[in-house]
Amino acid sequence: MSKPQTAITPVRQDDFPEWYQQVIKAADLAENSEVRGCMVIKPWGYGIWELIQRQLDAMFKATGHKNAYFPLLIPLSYLEKEAAHVEGFAKECAVVTHHRLESVKQPDGKMKMVPTGKLEEPFVIRPTSETIIGAAFARWVQSYRDLPLLINQWANVMRWEMRPRIFLRTAEFLWQEGHTAHESKDEALAETETMLGVYQTFVRDHLAIPVLCGEKSARERFPGAESTLCIEAMVQDRKAIQAGTSHFLGQNFAHASGISFTGRSGNKEHAWTTSWGVSTRLIGTLIMAHADDDGLVLPPRVATEQIVILPVTPKEDSKAAVLAAAHNLAAALRGLSFHGDALRVNVDERDLAGGTKSWEWIKKGVPLRVEIGPRDLEKGTVAVARRDAAHKDKAFPTAEEFTATAVSILQSIQDGLLARATTFRDANMVKIDDRQSFEKFFTPANAEKAEIHGGFALVHWAGTAEDEDHLQKSLGVTMRCIPRGAEFQESGVCPFTGGASTQRVIFAKAY
Repeated sequence: MSKPQTAITPVRQDDFPEWYQQVIKAADLAENSEVRGCMVIKPWGYGIWELIQRQLDAMFKATGHKNAYFPLLIPLSYLEKEAAHVEGFAKECAVVTHHRLESVKQPDGKMKMVPTGKLEEPFVIRPTSETIIGAAFARWVQSYRDLPLLINQWANVMRWEMRPRIFLRTAEFLWQEGHTAHESKDEALAETETMLGVYQTFVRDHLAIPVLCGEKSARERFPGAESTLCIEAMVQDRKAIQAGTSHFLGQNFAHASGISFTGRSGNKEHAWTTSWGVSTRLIGTLIMAHADDDGLVLPPRVATEQIVILPVTPKEDSKAAVLAAAHNLAAALRGLSFHGDALRVNVDERDLAGGTKSWEWIKKGVPLRVEIGPRDLEKGTVAVARRDAAHKDKAFPTAEEFTATAVSILQSIQDGLLARATTFRDANMVKIDDRQSFEKFFTPANAEKAEIHGGFALVHWAGTAEDEDHLQKSLGVTMRCIPRGAEFQESGVCPFTGGASTQRVIFAKAY
């Protein structure tokens, strides 16, 4: 029996990593740059990021945060103030050592640009901004009346990635980083929890991806933090992606940066701080969670275009009427609201074959495609296709009927993608109580094939960081989080150490 034709080759089951790259290429989302490890985000991909940014930004502001911007370059001495922090990022730092270029003639007669003007102190291109923002906070905070200080920054950062992969791991990427300072420990802990909840809500309700919330182990904790909370998603090759983190920094960075204030009793106190962030990695997570073998599948809330109208104009004498009908429908649809925003509708008038245009939008993941041609005008109907259904499946409502139901159809696509991803995750989340079963779960049945295997293993844990190191080296798995929820709280025995445990944790292979 022959395999069905697909727009993307190879298909997910045969070569998931290459399938991922081909989805990005087919959807025209991004491409590798001439700069090693960096990417060019193309308009369709950047449009998704703009929607993520706008929607998250509204959620941040609703919780009292304000945006600011801080320098790209961080003095090396700032990083050295917090030993655990600099140690955690040292191998990923890009360093600026000179401030000028001069043209120097070479022995072969050619001119070459040579760095000169060595800096007295090197600068690190920000891998994260705790230290430079901490220096600003130290200037801004003088009294308990200045707190809480709730700041967010939308920026780019650089971490010298050795194994780059578009959206998932690149040397330079876009993100937001929240930084806050508080009068008390309890307030800072509450902030850490609040922002984790914002991330969970956004990824679930906007990206249609279910996540598990929990705390990172000490080994996986953000450098310099007292605790790191996270949301973990499962994608279609059953690996985990850390989709967002929220860190309780205690007073470590406040001591290092001198963030102190006069307290209510008149005594000098140090602030309690937090940081939290998500990045363009969310786009990679979105692709891996929802795309299929025909390309990208976008949840309507973050679709650059939610509806594309395809005029079918085989004959010149009917072209004007078809285009008029298409634009009239677009105008009616744009007058509708979906989660507070006007519907994003595109009329594709390009001089291309209908099949070519349709497949382009399928690969780009547009939730709804609407065709209008001379025959549709005669019948008084339009042809509607959903991206979450087979590409040949179509409904034939009138333009008025479609307009009346468009918003509910988009919501059903949004809800359906979340339900499908949740079912997939739950089917591949397994309780395991012995080491042999654990090792089998994460070992391919055929080592010569890159087959999809594994998932989330829920195991009792009473091990150490050294035990985690061993599991990563031997099986390529890491502890993703110590999850929240009553279903994970139960007594048992750790299959690796024999120690008593009151909690199941999540192990998985991860990006």
